[in-house]
Amino acid sequence: MDKLEGMSMDIVQDNIDKLKMIFPDVFTEDKVDFDALKEVLGNYTEDREEYYNFSWNGKAQVRRLAQTPSTGTLRPCKEESKDWDTTENLFIEGDNLEVLKLLQKSYHGKVKMIYIDPPYNTGKDFVYPDNFKDNINNYLELTGQTDEEGKKLTANAETAGRYHTNWLNMMYPRLRLARNLLKDDGVIFISIDDNEVNNLRKVCDEVFGEENLVGSVCWKNKYGAGAKTKGFIEVHEYILCYSKTELENIESILSNEQIKAYDKNKDHNYHVRGGYVTQPLMTNSLDDRENLQYSISYKDDVIYPRKQWVWGKERLMKAINHDEVVFKKKKNGEYSVRAKVYLKDENGLLRQGKPLSLLNGPFNQEGTKETAQLIGENLFSFPKPTSLIQFFLGFTINNKKTNDDIILDFFSGSCTTAHATMSLNADDNGNRKFIMVQLPEPCDEKSEAFKAGYKTIAEIGKERIRRAGDKIQEELKAKEREPDLLSSVEEAPAKLDIGFKVFKLDTSNIKTWDADYDDLENALFDHVENLKEDRGELDVLFEILLKYGLDLTVPIEERKVSGDKTLYIVGAGALVVCLDDNVDIDVVETIAKVKAELKPEVMRVVFKDSGFDDDVVKTNAVQILRQHNISDVKSI
Repeated sequence: MDKLEGMSMDIVQDNIDKLKMIFPDVFTEDKVDFDALKEVLGNYTEDREEYYNFSWNGKAQVRRLAQTPSTGTLRPCKEESKDWDTTENLFIEGDNLEVLKLLQKSYHGKVKMIYIDPPYNTGKDFVYPDNFKDNINNYLELTGQTDEEGKKLTANAETAGRYHTNWLNMMYPRLRLARNLLKDDGVIFISIDDNEVNNLRKVCDEVFGEENLVGSVCWKNKYGAGAKTKGFIEVHEYILCYSKTELENIESILSNEQIKAYDKNKDHNYHVRGGYVTQPLMTNSLDDRENLQYSISYKDDVIYPRKQWVWGKERLMKAINHDEVVFKKKKNGEYSVRAKVYLKDENGLLRQGKPLSLLNGPFNQEGTKETAQLIGENLFSFPKPTSLIQFFLGFTINNKKTNDDIILDFFSGSCTTAHATMSLNADDNGNRKFIMVQLPEPCDEKSEAFKAGYKTIAEIGKERIRRAGDKIQEELKAKEREPDLLSSVEEAPAKLDIGFKVFKLDTSNIKTWDADYDDLENALFDHVENLKEDRGELDVLFEILLKYGLDLTVPIEERKVSGDKTLYIVGAGALVVCLDDNVDIDVVETIAKVKAELKPEVMRVVFKDSGFDDDVVKTNAVQILRQHNISDVKSI
């Protein structure tokens, strides 16, 4: 019986496997022949000593850091969760570098949208310092979990010689790991200010590709202030947007300025569909198509297109008959023919359009106000407004909305992104799921947050999600009492997911071999039971899910068998886990019956290595399960 691997996804090996699929001939005895690879790539190799590139001290080291597997795990924390048994949302407490590594198998290529608001490089904000040798222990020390006095979280002072370098070393590996989690049509939004916007742009060009820059948004985030500044009064930040692959199109809800343009024109449809703007129906840009080259009659005139029409004749005539086309005769006798584009579509939904690269609000003051109303005054500095994040979450990408997708924020802070996700779901009956990741950064003992009972930033985020969810649910119920305010309101409050499962980063539940050669006999005896004494079955179960790459919110059924033994049946039989001691043949045969009952396409089974009655049962277990076409049997 093979042992279950104890590390997260090996990104290096995954890349090698992909390279081997594309260029099998460049491998010799399972090693890459770089001379052969250069020959295959032809002119696409760079041999010059001087060429354009973006580099800094430590870049090679953090690139390796991004590819180093994690030996940690995520431990479930039901007591801090909300609606544990039903929710599909996650809140993960831990260093986001390690968390992103641990999510690689389970969420690879599954996240539609990432929004992050990382620490700005102001010389005051905490920058995540990475220990290149043992990041898990480094994280536990930084958060005071392995040191009674805790560790002071350092700032990246401008006087430090590595001011930009430290920030880049923090961001680079996290962005590389984040890209792996995106769907092919996924996008990432990153908030940033002037201090690092240029460096962030260069890093993202490298990680995501210059061709995948969707846009750079200049966001006016303040009304004004800063009279004492020596230069310009800064009232803006930036939001960079990159996609994983080149997008066909992207659309957003209309801004207030765009909506005003529609109200200039009103007709008989105004009360149902709002005002309209017009767009030309003649074009010179399309390829020649005979079905678009025809004439139409208007009043006593016959109108020919300059080259051809945008629409076919049947569609154009239907629009004319419904008074959805505007004709204007010019002085030279030619006609301008334009289609009416209404503010609302045929279903009464607001139309979307191309997002603008300039956002005039919402303002930071709004974020501060809504956070204060939810959890108290002065508990969190500079939270983003919920409406800002909700605007991005509402984008339509490649003609598909994010209604059922996963949203990730791995610098989640006060969890504005979670709040925005729930709000948007309430607005459009969506089923978006969120994953929030936040370092449990200690609150200053002199801060209002600490005085209010919050020991860490992570605690503030969790409480905000609880209160925001309850508030949104109450607002939905209020609308239910006024049916005109909400369509399909009967199912909306029951459908809305306002819960979240809490997980916390920790060392693996499996003991590592660290022999005490002065007391080898006891060391060997202690390692017979290779699971740590302070860990429960749920801890081990979710580590197994991570190793197998299963979603952390996958349905799990607990079934009692053979009296007091427990089978954890994951994903309707895709995985069955038994972590009991004294497992006998009856338990093994029951697992075979579960397969016959649930009929999963593939079933994988995991036991505790020391859990069998004896070695004979362990050996027979493998043979019995193979007889029932269960070949993936492992121990932990």
